[in-house]
Amino acid sequence: MAWWILLAAGLLEVVWAVGLKYTEGFTRFWPSLLTAVALAGSMYLLSVAVRDLPIGTAYAVWVGIGAAGTAILGMVVLNEPVSPIRLFFMALLAIAILGLKFSTAAA
Repeated sequence: MAWWILLAAGLLEVVWAVGLKYTEGFTRFWPSLLTAVALAGSMYLLSVAVRDLPIGTAYAVWVGIGAAGTAILGMVVLNEPVSPIRLFFMALLAIAILGLKFSTAAA
């Protein structure tokens, strides 16, 4: 269950990271509110997940999900550059996230 909670925390990290783009420096109310709620939710779920997972692994996976998801949405939604080298490093990041997950037993 802790891994599912961590996945949800990582997905909320993607929401708040991409949301930053739409807040325009926290000058737009609704995007700012959504970003703040997603940030708080992400941190809360991370704190719940680390009750059962090692902090180092949980934090690395959380950051990895956030980084990969944000980069993917950046390419798909925000028209950021897509190149073979970026996709290669995204694949490496996915492998690292899965490697951490499968090499860590729940405490």
